[in-house]
Amino acid sequence: MKTKPQGAVVILGGGRITSALLAGFRLTGYNANIVVHDRHAAKLSGLRRQYGVTTEPDLRRAVDQARMLVIAVRPDSVRGLLRELGHAHPRIAVSLAAGIPLANLRRWMGVPARWARAMPSPVARSGRGLTALTFERDFPAAARREVRDFFARVGRVLEIPESKFDAFTVTYSSSHGYHALAALAAAAQRLGLDGKTAKIAAAHALADGVLAWRESKLSLDDLLHEAATPGGISAATLASMDESGYRRIVERGLRAGMDRARRNARRG
Repeated sequence: MKTKPQGAVVILGGGRITSALLAGFRLTGYNANIVVHDRHAAKLSGLRRQYGVTTEPDLRRAVDQARMLVIAVRPDSVRGLLRELGHAHPRIAVSLAAGIPLANLRRWMGVPARWARAMPSPVARSGRGLTALTFERDFPAAARREVRDFFARVGRVLEIPESKFDAFTVTYSSSHGYHALAALAAAAQRLGLDGKTAKIAAAHALADGVLAWRESKLSLDDLLHEAATPGGISAATLASMDESGYRRIVERGLRAGMDRARRNARRG
């Protein structure tokens, strides 16, 4: 009879962010005991086949193995899931649900647990992710290190106050880069570039430029001045974008995301 793993990191939810984390762990050679639960057998089968992870279709059996419990379901599913876990006593519980505050998590769980929130990026699959963490005030130091080390396996980790979590969430998403890449490449194609060349040029403008900033000792203002010489083509391009409301549109989008996060927080 196969012995069930004990003291595991148990992830509840086998969706996209779980897949991204598992891919990153595999890439970086992280071999910790991880168990994934999901209600859908097909998801578990796919994760088991692709990443060799242990899966458990039964919620109670999965949670009973948890040293650290990671909640990786949609925000509107968190309350119902936690109310099913009244029997559970995980030492550490970490929620990845956007917009759901620590106070709600404590109330919905119904039993004592040390809660943290984490916001990992899907870019974790490349090992270059970014994760924000926030902890309850009395979260033990050793447990705090364990949570930080877990997410640090797939990229940089920042600890920020919970009051700043929504602003971080709407800002850090890799969707901004993908959206900008798609928009810039599409505009270039309308100007006459073929699709492949347009994507190469747009990717250089975004990814390579940002990488240069991260690796340079120059300030962002200095690099902008270098790349957009006053009176030049780039300067004219940027000035027209700003005059058209580019900065206002970006801020409006972030505010819409924060409004959605606040609606998540009001649930329950």
